[in-house]
Amino acid sequence: MKTEAKRILPVLAALLAVAAWAVPGAALAGEKIAKVPVEVFTLDNGMKFLLVQKPDVTTVSAGWVAHVGSSNEREGITGLTHLLEHMMFKGTKRIGTKDIEKDLRIIDEQEKIQEKIRKIYRELRAKYRRGEIDDPYDPKNFPPELVELKKKFQQLVNEQRANMVKDEFDQVYTKAGGSGMNAFTNQDMTVYFITLPANKLELWFWMESDRLYEPVFREFYSERDVVHEERRLRTESTPTGKFDELFEAMFWQSHPYHWPVIGWPSDLVVISKKDADDYFETFYRPNNLTAAIVGNFDPAEVKRLAKKYFGRIPRSTKETPDVVTLEMPQLAEKRMVAECDCQPQVEVRYHTVPFRHKDSYALEVLANLLNGRSGRLHRSLVLEQGIATSAYAMQNSQKWAGYFSFGAEAKGDATPEQLEQAWYEELRKIIEEPIPDEELQKVKNQITAGAYRRLQNPFFLMLQLLYYDGLGDWTYINDWAEKTLAVTADDVKRVAKKYLTKENRTVGLYYRKAGTKAEEIPPELADLPPQARQALWNQVKEIRKSTDRERLQQALERMGQQKAQVPPQFRKAFDLMEREIRARLDALSKEGAAETGKAATPAKGGE
Repeated sequence: MKTEAKRILPVLAALLAVAAWAVPGAALAGEKIAKVPVEVFTLDNGMKFLLVQKPDVTTVSAGWVAHVGSSNEREGITGLTHLLEHMMFKGTKRIGTKDIEKDLRIIDEQEKIQEKIRKIYRELRAKYRRGEIDDPYDPKNFPPELVELKKKFQQLVNEQRANMVKDEFDQVYTKAGGSGMNAFTNQDMTVYFITLPANKLELWFWMESDRLYEPVFREFYSERDVVHEERRLRTESTPTGKFDELFEAMFWQSHPYHWPVIGWPSDLVVISKKDADDYFETFYRPNNLTAAIVGNFDPAEVKRLAKKYFGRIPRSTKETPDVVTLEMPQLAEKRMVAECDCQPQVEVRYHTVPFRHKDSYALEVLANLLNGRSGRLHRSLVLEQGIATSAYAMQNSQKWAGYFSFGAEAKGDATPEQLEQAWYEELRKIIEEPIPDEELQKVKNQITAGAYRRLQNPFFLMLQLLYYDGLGDWTYINDWAEKTLAVTADDVKRVAKKYLTKENRTVGLYYRKAGTKAEEIPPELADLPPQARQALWNQVKEIRKSTDRERLQQALERMGQQKAQVPPQFRKAFDLMEREIRARLDALSKEGAAETGKAATPAKGGE
């Protein structure tokens, strides 16, 4: 969601990308689990394509994944993967500019000024280390030379913007009937996607290959500032954002998962366009990319177009680097106690296993035993004990490492400690007491249903193929259910005993800060997982504060295009956000009318 019109809803893409397989469905026990018929081919330059035909539809959902996430970064350039995602919507030598030669000249002049700015920043950081200033990036500490350089740079930005065709990349797709164009970045991957009429598939091949072949990172430093502001809104200005980031950094000792996807603020100030260029050349080469196309198309024509457009992009001359730093074994419990403007809550997290590890399937079954309205956590903590408004468990098998997490929000006067102890009691029951056959079968029925449901929507099928390929193996989509259904009660007990130990856990206790009042989160978000609920609640608050009618209107139009693709479990939340945008637009219209009325009415005593 990186064009100007899309920044109003930047987490929605990621939520929708995982929603199709995140929630169990109704039971379909005894039915044979179907496989997704995927045709695979690879170009000479190493780019892989995954094709699934759906002749009964009139559209094509297409996208591609770059096998690069924030874990591929290093200290000093954290946040670069996400920033590069923004830049990939800025256009090419043919899209987004009135005069490419002028464009490139301006970029060159901008870089010369930025190099001088970086030199002054180095001097300011030296003063900071000596204790002469308290913040090297606070404008009050800027020398006159830096102030003047920033003025000159802004003049070049203004000149460049006058030469740009704003949001042309998005406009070309929209005029051709494209919908849902978006992208998301996480620790392991960056994914780009869109849905188009079937007869516009060649446009996708040209557009996507063009931004890989000759991208132009216009407004790089302005967009870097946008990401910095995005970080402030989504991390620093949310009730638990800064503490969640701290918890993450505490949990991961050595692994690069310990820095945030959006980056550390000091890195976002100094990342250079050269850093982005080098990163692009390393990770955005065809031998590090996979495309997925689902819908109504002719495979022979797809192969011809792939060779014609993507085949012109040269492969990397060197091997794409792996993440080689392994997480150190945790030897002692870690605890964090925080006070925030939030409902008292707890998270208990354990190091477990990465994607495709043989124990990941049993850990998934354990999470499913605990989750849902009929799961153990809701039944015990919410209904029987009445100490939680919500509770969840999750196995998160990422590409390089994984974790199992328990979380709950307190109800009434209940404390985070009560929630924590209630979790340990549920864990004890899992390890020490028999797991009834009917309970395990119910979970397996839900898994079977999920395996069927994921095949129905071409858009979500395309996203799942890219998501799993980003984790390392798209074939997971065809065998995860079978492997999960093979899990026994003894397997569940074994992994719980092996991984969910005291010395392997990190505990976060969140208390409400004295004098603050709990936020009243809309009931439409109540049934969502806590992380999704908080992310969407933050979106609602941003909408309520927005003053940009154009962005709101464009976001509303895009939501209308995506509405049919929203899974049932997110429908209420999606409708809520639509209503919030409409309400905000209505309020802004009334404010504008009032201001117009004031301007038209002469002041008393005027002519």
